[in-house]
Amino acid sequence: MLKQLSNATFLWYNRSATIPKNPIRMQKTLKLLTLAFFLSCFHLSVFAQQKADTTITSIDADLINIFNQKTPKKYKIESIKVTGNKYFDENLLISISGLNVGDEVVIPGGDNFSRAINKLWSQNYFSDVEIYITKLHGTNIDIEINVTERPRLSKFYFKGIGKGAIDDLNSKTGLVPGRVVTENMKRTASEAIRKYFFDKGYQNAHVTIQEIKDSTRSNSMDLVFIVDRGGKIKISDIYFAGNENVDASKLKQQMKGTKEKGHFTLYPSIDTSGFIKPKPYTFQQYMHDKGFLNFTDTRKVLSPYIRIKPFVSAKFNEKKYNEDKDAIIDYYNSIGYRDAQITRDQVFKNSKGNLDIDIQVSEGHKYYFGNISWRGNTIYSDSILSVILGIKKGDTYNMEILNKRLGKGGGVPDGSADISSLYLDNGYLFFRADPVETAVYNDTIDYEIRMVEGPQATIKNVRIAGNDKTKEYVIRRELRTIPGEKFSRADLIRSQREIAQLNYFNQEKIGINPVPNPDDGTVDINYTLEEKSSDQLELSAGWGGAIGLTGTVGVSFNNFSIKNIFSKKAWDPLPMGDGQKLSFRVQSNGRAFRSYNFSFTEPWVGGKKRNALTFSIYDTKFANAYDPLTGTYTAAAAGRSFLKTTGASVAYSKQLTWPDDYFSLSFSVNYTRYQLVNYAISQQLKLRDGTLFNNGISNNFNFKVALQRSSVNQPMFPTSGSTFLASLAVTPPYSLFNPSVVYQNDPYNFIEYHKWRFNGEWYVPLSKGTGEDHNKMFVLKLAAKFGFLGRYNPQLQISPFERFQLGDAGLSNQYALIGYDIISQRGYPVYESSNPRINPDQTGASQYFTMFNKYTAELRYPLSLNPSSTIYAESFFEAANGWYDLKYYNPFQLRRSVGVGMRFFLPMFGLLGFDYGIGLDRYTPGASLKDISRFTFMLGFEPE
Repeated sequence: MLKQLSNATFLWYNRSATIPKNPIRMQKTLKLLTLAFFLSCFHLSVFAQQKADTTITSIDADLINIFNQKTPKKYKIESIKVTGNKYFDENLLISISGLNVGDEVVIPGGDNFSRAINKLWSQNYFSDVEIYITKLHGTNIDIEINVTERPRLSKFYFKGIGKGAIDDLNSKTGLVPGRVVTENMKRTASEAIRKYFFDKGYQNAHVTIQEIKDSTRSNSMDLVFIVDRGGKIKISDIYFAGNENVDASKLKQQMKGTKEKGHFTLYPSIDTSGFIKPKPYTFQQYMHDKGFLNFTDTRKVLSPYIRIKPFVSAKFNEKKYNEDKDAIIDYYNSIGYRDAQITRDQVFKNSKGNLDIDIQVSEGHKYYFGNISWRGNTIYSDSILSVILGIKKGDTYNMEILNKRLGKGGGVPDGSADISSLYLDNGYLFFRADPVETAVYNDTIDYEIRMVEGPQATIKNVRIAGNDKTKEYVIRRELRTIPGEKFSRADLIRSQREIAQLNYFNQEKIGINPVPNPDDGTVDINYTLEEKSSDQLELSAGWGGAIGLTGTVGVSFNNFSIKNIFSKKAWDPLPMGDGQKLSFRVQSNGRAFRSYNFSFTEPWVGGKKRNALTFSIYDTKFANAYDPLTGTYTAAAAGRSFLKTTGASVAYSKQLTWPDDYFSLSFSVNYTRYQLVNYAISQQLKLRDGTLFNNGISNNFNFKVALQRSSVNQPMFPTSGSTFLASLAVTPPYSLFNPSVVYQNDPYNFIEYHKWRFNGEWYVPLSKGTGEDHNKMFVLKLAAKFGFLGRYNPQLQISPFERFQLGDAGLSNQYALIGYDIISQRGYPVYESSNPRINPDQTGASQYFTMFNKYTAELRYPLSLNPSSTIYAESFFEAANGWYDLKYYNPFQLRRSVGVGMRFFLPMFGLLGFDYGIGLDRYTPGASLKDISRFTFMLGFEPE
C-alpha cells in the first residue's frame, strides 16, 4: 500500500492556455479536489483494513491536512522533477521557476507554487504549466513540474499575393523557423503584413492565419498567412479652408508625399462628407476674373473635369501626411505668416470609397522685417555684415532665411556666403550669432543680432583613421589643414574634395570632425576614412570564327607603390599605398587587330608639390586580314595590308596657384610612328603622282601644352563644379625648314600640323536629397567641345592623321592608337558630310573632319552611390557636326539626338553602360523609330 501511495499523483495547481487566472475559481477547485481526495482516501482505508496495514491511517491523515485550509503547515521540498519538456533544459526551467530543493513552503496558504507557475508562464514558451506533489514523507515533499511546450514554427507561407510582395514580406514579418509560435508572434506578423499593404494604398487589407501541423517534425506547425488586400484606396481630393491669401494649389505643391489622383469625367461631383463644404469655381467666375489669362485659374476650373497626373500614385501614408502638414506651415512661415497653424484636419472615405482630406488653416497676419542691428562685432563692420546678410527692412519675414544667412541650418540655399562662413573661413571657430527679437509692432519685427566672435582657433592635431592600405603621407599631402595654421572651414571643404579625388576611399563615408579646445584656443581635426578598391581588371575572350581568337587582358593599379615592388612583404597581394598609377593592357581581335599599352604615373614627383610625371608606350596593328580569293581571314592577308602604330610619350603636369589652385598646366612630348602597307587611311589623300597614300612611313613628333581647371567635387558622380581643358599640339614646321618637302612624292614622311582642342563641362545640382539620401539629387551636366586641325603650309594637304571621326559609339583613343580622335554621337553612325540632311546611313566615311563642334546636355539621377556599385540613370540631348575647312564652319549647323541611358561603375571593371539614342536628323518620310535609333554600349571608359 505504501508503494501505491508513493506512486499516486495529487493535483496541486495548474495554469493553462485555456484557464484564466481566477482566485475564486481556484478556491472552488481546491474544495472539489479536497472532497475527491477524502473519497479516494476512504476507499484506500477500506482496502487497507482488508490488508490489516495500520500505518496507512496516519499517512492519510497527513495528506488530508495538506488540503485543510484551517491548519496551514510548512513542508520542505526534497526533490524537483520536470516533465513534458523536449527542447528546454530541466535545470533551466527549475531555475526560472524559482523553486529550489530545501525551500520551505506553506500548504495551504503559501504562494511559492503560484509564483513559480507565473514565472514559467511569462516566458511565452508553454501552453500549460502544472505542479504536482508526487510524494509525501513526514514534512518532506517531492515536486513535479509538468509543462506543455508550445509548437515551434516549421515553415510559413503567404497566399493571395504576388512573388514580389512575398519576397519583401519574408524579411518584414520577423518570422524565423524553429522559434516558438506565440500569439504575439502571429499578431506582430499580421500587423507587419497589414502595414506593408497599407503603405502601398491597400488600407482594407485583411490577414487570416491558418495553422497546419507539420507531420514531419514533432510539436511543429506551419503558418499560412492568407492575405486579402482589398481594393487600393487613393486620395481623391484635398480641400483647404481658411487660406484667404494663399491659393490651395500652392499649398498642395508643398505636400510632396500626399497627392491627389488624376481623373477624367464629364459629370463632376464634389463630396461634402467632411467638415469643409467646398464651393465649385464656376465658369462664369472664370470668365469674369479673366481666368483664361491665368494658368492657376484655368487649372482650377478644369480640375473637376480633368486632372492629369500620370506619375502620381496618390496613396495615403500617414507619416508623409504629417510631414506634409509641417511643410504647409513651413511654407506659410517662409512667406511671412509666422503665426500660421492648422487648426483642424480630417481624412475620411468619400462616397466612392476613396479618401478625401479636409485641412482647415489659420493664416494669421503677414509680417515683415524691420530694423536689423548688430551687437558684439569687432572684426567686421555693421555695413559688411548687413550686405552679406542680404535682408533689408520691409522684406517679407522669413525666420528660416534669417537663420541660413547667419549660417545656422546648413547655409544659404543658393550657395552664396553667409555670416558663419565669413568668420569660420577666417579661423573664428568659436563664433556664434544669435538673432533676438527686440520689437514687434503692427506687422513689423525688429531684430538685434548678438555676436560672440571669440579668438581665432589654431589647428593643433590632425588625425587620420581608416587608411588600411593607403599610406598616411599620401593623404596628408592632399590636406589643406596643417597643424599650426589658422582654422578655416574652406580648407576643410577643399580637403574633403581632394581626398575624394584620390578615388581610394568611399566618398559617402569621408568624415571630418573638428574638436574645439576652448581652453587653449586650438582645434583638433579628425579624418575618418573607409578604403575602397580602385583597381580595375579587364578580362574577355572569344572566338571570332575566321578571324581567330579575340580577347582582352588589362589591369590598372591606381594606388601602386613602385618602390616596394622588390619587397616580398609588400606583395599582399600587390605593393600598394603610394598613390602611383600603373596600367598595362593587351588586346587582340584575331588577325584583324592587336594592341599593347603600358603607362606609369607618379602624381607627386619629389614628394613636395603636386607635379605629376607620366610615361607611356604603345604598339598597335590594324590589319585588313580578309582574303577575297579564299573568302576567309588569313594571316597572309593580314601581312599584306595593315596600319601599324608605335609610339611613346612623356608628360609633366604642374599645379598652379594663379588664378587659383584648381588650375594645372601640363607639357608632353610625343612620338608616333605610322607604318602603312597597302592601307589607305583616306580615299582622298593622294601623293603628287595621283596615287593614294597607302604605303610608307609617317613620323609624328609633337609637343603638347594643356591648361586645365577642375573643381568637380567627386570623380565618379560629380554633383557640382566644372572642368575646362584647352590644349595645343604642334609639330615642327618641316616645310618651313625644307621647302622642297612640298614637291616630294612623300610629303607625309614627317607630318606637320597644329591641333587645338577645348573641352568644357559644368555640373549643376537641380535638387537636394535629405537624410541618408542627401547626395541623391538630379544633376544637370552641360558640355561643349571643339577641335581644329590646321596646317602651316597651304600648299600641303592637312595631315591625314590627328583628324576627327564623328558619330557611332566611340572608342578610347588616349594614345592616338589609330591616328585620329573619335568623337561619339549617340543615335548616329559614323558620318562624313556636314549637311545634316544627308543621312549618314547612306554614306561611308572616306575621310575624317578637320574641325568639329559638340554640345551635350545630360540630366542625371543616382540610383546607388555605394562604392561597390555606383549606378545612375540619365537622359540626354546632343548636337554635333564636323567640317573640312574653316570657311564652311557653321557652329549652328548640327546633327541632333536625344535618348536615355544607364551607367554602372564597378571597382574591378570600371565603367559599364549603355545608351539608346534617336537621331532626330536621320528622320526621312516613312522612316520608323527603329530606323533612326541606335543602342550604344561602353566598357571601361566614357566615349568622348
